[in-house]
Amino acid sequence: MLILLVQLCVLLLAARLLGSIALRVRLPRIVGELSAGILLGPSVLGHLGSVSSLLFPTTGEHQHLLDVVGQLGVLLLVGLAGAQLDIGYARRNTSTVAKVSGTGLLVPLLLGLGTGLTVALPLRPDDIEPAVFAAFIAVALSVSAIPVIAKTLLELGLMHRDIGQLVLAASAIDDAVGWLLLSIVAALAAHGVTGLSVVAAVGGLIGVLVVVVTIAGPLIRAAMRRADSAARQDSPTDTTGRVTVVMVIAILAGAVATGAVGFEPVLGAFLSGVLIRSSGVAAAHLGPLSTMVMTILAPIYFATAGLRMDLTALAEPVVLAAALAVTCAAIISKFAGAYLGGWLSGLDLHSRVALGAGMNARGVIEVIIAMVGLQLGVLGTEAYTALVLVAVVTSIMAPPMLRWALGKVPESAGEAERARATASDPESVGSRAVGD
Repeated sequence: MLILLVQLCVLLLAARLLGSIALRVRLPRIVGELSAGILLGPSVLGHLGSVSSLLFPTTGEHQHLLDVVGQLGVLLLVGLAGAQLDIGYARRNTSTVAKVSGTGLLVPLLLGLGTGLTVALPLRPDDIEPAVFAAFIAVALSVSAIPVIAKTLLELGLMHRDIGQLVLAASAIDDAVGWLLLSIVAALAAHGVTGLSVVAAVGGLIGVLVVVVTIAGPLIRAAMRRADSAARQDSPTDTTGRVTVVMVIAILAGAVATGAVGFEPVLGAFLSGVLIRSSGVAAAHLGPLSTMVMTILAPIYFATAGLRMDLTALAEPVVLAAALAVTCAAIISKFAGAYLGGWLSGLDLHSRVALGAGMNARGVIEVIIAMVGLQLGVLGTEAYTALVLVAVVTSIMAPPMLRWALGKVPESAGEAERARATASDPESVGSRAVGD
């Protein structure tokens, strides 16, 4: 236990320090948090031998306990992301959002499958079927990072722009589908790829969604509203505590439920977050939970994720070439998919470029998926390192490209009105971004 406390202190201190430095040089905080783990892991501190093995042993109870803390953080983080999805814009612009999200998902999936079956094969663990490995790479390449995108749009003052709203809406749909696909791939990794296993995975997922709509949804909404009402009667000026407890229980219970039926716990956490949002009382209570997760648990999780990276593996030319191929495929496929969706929707050139740049940011979601793959054994250290590099590179690329592209698109009167409304609306997704 003493070693765990030391690990948490060191990881949190290093993650917060390097995260602040990253912000000062206009990089996403996650870059600094991951860098903290990289410095403390096998890439740097690991070369000091006894110091590294004493502080961060790679086997036994201490690593397991650290992983448990990180898992709690990621479940709450994903739950918060689900609780902050705002589908109002998507409902008002169904055709455009459907085209952008559809092509933005399909193109990366197809190119990811091709990449996983060809140039990325040197990264595949020997005991993993090529089809499962390729499917996992495809899912990893298809997602976007709503927290990174929202934070980027806020910092650039672009949240009120139509393209900003479109990027968020399309990314939300892609991420929701991505979590569902991840659960299917994880189930296939556990049971092998057969006709029966595919049918069982898809059927099980449909069953989960039916339960969510018919049972879990009404229960969570009722619990949230009841907690909010009871808390207001007890203390009209301080209602957050009781509702926060309900949110945490709902997120963890959802994770347990999907994990118990063979799917990834993060899927249950995400779906619970969406249901929390649908209660209509979540927005006023997300602040304290978001603060705890984003300032304490998430930095520890991402620093732990950095610990699992081994940049020395990239010294092998074959591994380096495969990692670069995965990174290029991730960037090109997402940009091309979003650009194509914008073209099909009749958007101008610079708006299409902004779409491709915005949806390319992978950030926290990519890291979470990579960690899931590592824990499942679908990814080895080399493939895991490659996907985390994708998260870092795409998150760095997005802000300057967005700034340049939208600078070429004149602001409409409707966008100016939205800017005023967003500034005064506490329930706006832009005012409550859950990550950096």
